Amino acid sequence: MSKVLEYKYIDREKSWLAFNARVLQEAADTTVPLLERLRFLGIFSNNLDEFFRVRFAAIRRLSLTGITGEKYLGGISAQQLVKDITEIVIQQQSESLRILNIIESELETKNIFIITEDEITVKQEIFLKEFFIQKVSPELVTIILNDLAEFPILKDTSGYLAVKLVMNKDSEVRYAVVEIPKAINRFVVLPSDNEKQYIILLDDVIRHNLSNIFNIFDYKSVSAHMIKITRDAQLDIDSDLSKSMIEKISLSVKDRRIGEPVRFIYDQLIEKDTLLFFLDKMKIVSTDSIIPGGRYHNRRDYMSFPNLGRYDLLYQKNDPLLIPGLSLEGSILEKISERDYLLNAPYQSFSYLTKFLREAALDPKVVSIKITLYRLAKNSQIISSLINAAKNGKKVTVQIELQASFDEASNISYAEQMQLEGIELIFGIKGLKVHSKICVIERSENDKIKRYGFISTGNFNESTAKIYTDVTLFTSHQQILKDIMKIFDFFDINYRVHRYKHLIVSPHYTRTRFVKLIDREITHALAGRKTQIKLKMNSLSDFEMIDKLYEASRAGVKIRLQIRGICSLIPGIPGMSENIEAISIVDNYLEHSRVYIFGNAGQTEVYISSADFMTRNIDGRVEVTCPIYDQGIKNELIDNFDIGWKGNVKVRIHSYKLDNKYKPRNHNPIFRAQFETYKYYQNKLEVAPLENEKTLNS
Repeated sequence: MSKVLEYKYIDREKSWLAFNARVLQEAADTTVPLLERLRFLGIFSNNLDEFFRVRFAAIRRLSLTGITGEKYLGGISAQQLVKDITEIVIQQQSESLRILNIIESELETKNIFIITEDEITVKQEIFLKEFFIQKVSPELVTIILNDLAEFPILKDTSGYLAVKLVMNKDSEVRYAVVEIPKAINRFVVLPSDNEKQYIILLDDVIRHNLSNIFNIFDYKSVSAHMIKITRDAQLDIDSDLSKSMIEKISLSVKDRRIGEPVRFIYDQLIEKDTLLFFLDKMKIVSTDSIIPGGRYHNRRDYMSFPNLGRYDLLYQKNDPLLIPGLSLEGSILEKISERDYLLNAPYQSFSYLTKFLREAALDPKVVSIKITLYRLAKNSQIISSLINAAKNGKKVTVQIELQASFDEASNISYAEQMQLEGIELIFGIKGLKVHSKICVIERSENDKIKRYGFISTGNFNESTAKIYTDVTLFTSHQQILKDIMKIFDFFDINYRVHRYKHLIVSPHYTRTRFVKLIDREITHALAGRKTQIKLKMNSLSDFEMIDKLYEASRAGVKIRLQIRGICSLIPGIPGMSENIEAISIVDNYLEHSRVYIFGNAGQTEVYISSADFMTRNIDGRVEVTCPIYDQGIKNELIDNFDIGWKGNVKVRIHSYKLDNKYKPRNHNPIFRAQFETYKYYQNKLEVAPLENEKTLNS
């Protein structure tokens, strides 16, 4: 048996790095449109930045304490894991640079040229001189370092040029740092030349103008190489009871800028003395992750690479579809009062959710709105609707999670806006993030209160709804909505543990309920009854839940897993997991919905959830899992899972090797799950009028 298989689990950090390698595979895939490949490179880099700021930072903290942490890390020590991660990332960074070079070469065949400062033509020089004077120079922050008593704090969200000046007098060496402005697009589009289009990176515009920047110095040579630092972004929340939660989070977010360095990336062509100067002054030691890279860092900026009007080099945009039977023009509450509806974004329009809230804000019969918010769009229509509701005299209660990773500042700003408008805010529960996606409104009908609401697998965010796949259930099921009201009561008085008749709620019930659901499948299997488990989620890393799935596999339960990201479970191992198959779909949309299906001897049960099978979701957050009772919606979610499972491109197989092997096609026609899902919903729209006609005729 392989040494890896002496353990029952794959380390979650290495599994996450394997997921990010799948993103990098998309950047390398020649069937992906060229400009989309650049976008995937940007996503890969952005993912890696966040990984180092949080997950790697946590492992590094543990390693520096001298504690091995093997119990929590699945058998590997924190010290070894830091080394392993660094090696993997160096290899991935090298691969990403190789892919970028290939993409740039292929762009040239499409008459798109990314040039450096050494390739500027006379015509481009005239344009760039004016561009630098008018746009760039006023934004530049340049610091001469040699004589400073204290080295400046370099931000981990910025890129810098490390500058070396060799003076004419005595060949004295001076060092400086130039921050690359974030207020200016990183990619400067130059005047086109016939059919050729040219782009230069802002970094190179600055390099081209070094003589202008340092013209007061008498130097004989100047050089500039890019460096980038990543800092520990763990929030250390102040325990001072005199401070509000907003104050505490605000201060903690500000403290991030002085967090310990956890990664230092540098242009491998940088002079050795310049590199040593910066490492020494920034106190970057050998325990930190020091990674040689290429000429450019902050490749996350490629997520915003200009499209240049070249739609032939982008994925065709599919317009979001309508939900059969649910109009965006009539009353959405009236329709939901009759039956449940499911929204599957981005295949279907997210506008249904904003319409629900806009209608509730204006409806004279609506008396209250309660909602949880985690990540919000930059210009959130959700917030606008809630403020509108408050202005119309509705009692609006918002639980907003101030500790949503890297969205803290945005959420604080929105919280302050809502407070000014008289919206009641709840800032969560000590020790528990609120990650549930729920909303309930109360409406006065015939002298009684009737509730309407929605429960989702994803954030109420118009921007991410265009690229994240998530499902949202609209319902007027009074008992489910009564359970949601209990959750808001729990936010108010969180020492009281409620009982829920329908919902499965973390942190009190999720583990025990899912264990019971799996145990029931085991019982069916042992009795010879038909059984199956189909689980779709972002991540699976909780050891206890993995052990329970191993137990089900040994009992003969057939288990299919669609795990986009971390999968610490090892499928297909005789005697342990031979009845478990696990795949990951990485494609144009980010697979984000959580759907849990249990065969139950033919009486299939289907759930949607905000929770992954991760310890933090099960035990350390407020999460909501909702049963689906409408048979049509049940069938729809099962169909969705099966379409994903049938996919034979963009589908990788999870294994202990972490090699991201593609699922074999076996000479079958291409079946691309995300494309086929869109067709599935197109077909539902085409069939719906025919079904309505049959109903009328009957």
